Amino acid sequence: MNRPESEDSQLGTDTRDNATVDGHAESAESTAFFDPPRCPEPAERPDVWPWSAKRRDDGTLEIGGVALTDIALTHGTPVFVLDTEDLAGRARVWASVMNEEFWDGYGMAGGDAYYAGKAFLSAEVAREVVAQGMGIDTASLGELTLALRAGVEPSLIGLHGNNKSDEEIRLALEAKIHRVFIDSMDEVEQVERIASECGCIAPVMVRVKCGIHAGGNEYIATAHEDQKFGVSIADGQAMDVIRRVRDSEHLNFLGVHSHIGSQIHGAAAFLEAARIVMKFVASIRDDLGVATGAVDLGGGVGIAYTGEDPRPLRPIDLARPLAHVIRQECQQWGLPIPHVSVEPGRSIAGPAMVTLYRVGVIKDVTLPDGGVRRYVAVDGGMSDNIRPALYGARYVAALANRRPTDDWVRGRIVGKHCESGDIIIDELRVPADLRSGDLLAVPATGAYGYSMASNYNMLTKPGVLAVSGGDAHWMIRPQTIDDLIAYDQGLTEK
Repeated sequence: MNRPESEDSQLGTDTRDNATVDGHAESAESTAFFDPPRCPEPAERPDVWPWSAKRRDDGTLEIGGVALTDIALTHGTPVFVLDTEDLAGRARVWASVMNEEFWDGYGMAGGDAYYAGKAFLSAEVAREVVAQGMGIDTASLGELTLALRAGVEPSLIGLHGNNKSDEEIRLALEAKIHRVFIDSMDEVEQVERIASECGCIAPVMVRVKCGIHAGGNEYIATAHEDQKFGVSIADGQAMDVIRRVRDSEHLNFLGVHSHIGSQIHGAAAFLEAARIVMKFVASIRDDLGVATGAVDLGGGVGIAYTGEDPRPLRPIDLARPLAHVIRQECQQWGLPIPHVSVEPGRSIAGPAMVTLYRVGVIKDVTLPDGGVRRYVAVDGGMSDNIRPALYGARYVAALANRRPTDDWVRGRIVGKHCESGDIIIDELRVPADLRSGDLLAVPATGAYGYSMASNYNMLTKPGVLAVSGGDAHWMIRPQTIDDLIAYDQGLTEK
């Protein structure tokens, strides 16, 4: 069976017509069989799990010193479980490597890491990443407001978006955030107008498309030409926008921004994008007489979702060659070295969180080829993890309340929604003795799980439980039915 090409897929297709794996055989007539992936234990692939994850002697999984069985008992399921020390550590590493590799003592001009809040944002997360030395990039009025109300220094905040509202831009300028990213010629006029009304100078960076396409899914590879973000270097739009910024009375051109995609493994695409951007920086100087003081090379560093995914790129393995390329390109084009920033999000939040579900209905389905697939329904689904349905993203799940046996069956983990595409894990080795009431932990759900969650079928959003040092507290409380009903004026008006 061919695996879907997905955001997370770095694998080829499996074309075996006949296979025997661990004693499980399929006939030659079964063209739909391939060895289902298994969920690696934390000790086998610690990069897939939060750093603190481990299997206890009694067989239960724990994270942050808290048994997942205790979490299910006291806080219910489904629930997002976030290892706050893991998240803090990842933020600290990104901030420190950017500071060091772009240190002026090495002949550079400084470097920063900005946490991409769209991955997952709460007041506690905002405060934590800033405490570890990062800034925060926001992409909406809600994200910007949360960061400000959480007490984040405005000078550490950026505002992204391809279609910003006047309200978003006005709040950004009135709060005096560090940078607003211009995404189109229309936005030049919009930001100039609002800055004039506010009586201020807006600090802006221009988001450019450099032509590099990286990442595993068409809809999240964000630097190729035919997509909504940024202005193209190739067709001259980027230069036209920067010329207009230069000539604007209330805009201050800080530099250029490039984001080439998401879930990228390896440094090669980032380095090529940096070369293209720096060549463009030289053109800005030559054609417009404008200096580019800062370059932001975006985010997109991939993580491991399954045991089959490659081990993720370490921050140092991107920052160091990136600094080398920036230095090289500046020498080649006779440019002063700019301040360099990056925007990791997934690589910080993603591995730090798991989603805990309780198993409900289990049933076997006979397939057209005569094989059997075991459907395992859990108490969540596409409303708390839309990525498999949206991108074909692949996950795995581990039995959390006891140690799994060696016997397994071909399984599929599904949700409880009235939707046939409500599939959390398409193919997985499922313990043969899995039963209703068991707990399943899905690792690497910290990025774009809660932040993309919905109320489809009027399911309530699970809460986010922070764990550390044996303690647990609600970072974001779970929604209640009363929360949903409160928006319905037909039920609340008297």
